[in-house]
Amino acid sequence: MPSILTFRRGTAAQNDAFTGSAGEITIDSTNGTIRVHDGVTAGGSTVASGALASLDTVDTAQIDDGAITAAKLAPGAASAGLQSQQVYTSSGTWTKPAGINLIKVTVTGGGGGGAGGDGGTNTGDGGGAGATSIKIIDVSAVSSVSVTVGGAGNGGASTSASGGSGGTSSFGAYCSAGGGGGGVQWNTSNRGGYGGTASGGDINITGGDGEQASPHDSSDDGPGAHGGASYWGGGGKGAQSYAFEKAARPGQAYGSGGASGLHTGSTSFPGAPGKAGIVVVEEYA
Repeated sequence: MPSILTFRRGTAAQNDAFTGSAGEITIDSTNGTIRVHDGVTAGGSTVASGALASLDTVDTAQIDDGAITAAKLAPGAASAGLQSQQVYTSSGTWTKPAGINLIKVTVTGGGGGGAGGDGGTNTGDGGGAGATSIKIIDVSAVSSVSVTVGGAGNGGASTSASGGSGGTSSFGAYCSAGGGGGGVQWNTSNRGGYGGTASGGDINITGGDGEQASPHDSSDDGPGAHGGASYWGGGGKGAQSYAFEKAARPGQAYGSGGASGLHTGSTSFPGAPGKAGIVVVEEYA
């Protein structure tokens, strides 16, 4: 069986003559109001019916000292939590909205481009993904912050050229996320396509490495390598073969790496660019 909670009820005159225990509540049936008693004052204190009629919820943030007032019962008296969000896909300035005291920023660098293929030798590495830095910042004394969004690295040309590195993203001096490295063609002595690194955040996430190229000779059909995955998702898919899917795919998620170009016989294809970074600012009261 359900439990039912009831309070003492009476007319205004009866309530006026009654001295309730401290914290006791009675109902004034004449005026449709609630009386809150303190154990001393006859009739207690009346809580305005207008405040109760418009009340949606009351939490401990609104009544943290044991006193019930109209201001604390007013709708919206306590509205903490996520209020708004700003998303930057290009550089700019974050300006604090009214009432915001705390923010959570997620900063991701740009993805690197995939290397180009070489018809006489091999394919190249996929581009690395940009890093991600996540930080919670007290902005009660801050009005604005410069936002930098790292660009995507270019894909390497179809002459075994390396891909370009992605740019660094940052939120003022609070935190930064480096871009992913460009893919490098197989025959070079250096390796490429490494994920970027982050600093300054409460959480710093290294970007995913681009796939390493496979060795081929001038007579075979060599597929391209995939781009590295970022915090937001996967990179570009490497081209399959000359007969089916020739073009390398660019980075798909923000900050992901581009795929490398394939080669077949004497024909080669360019690598694909990565995807630019992103900065997301969640704003809390």
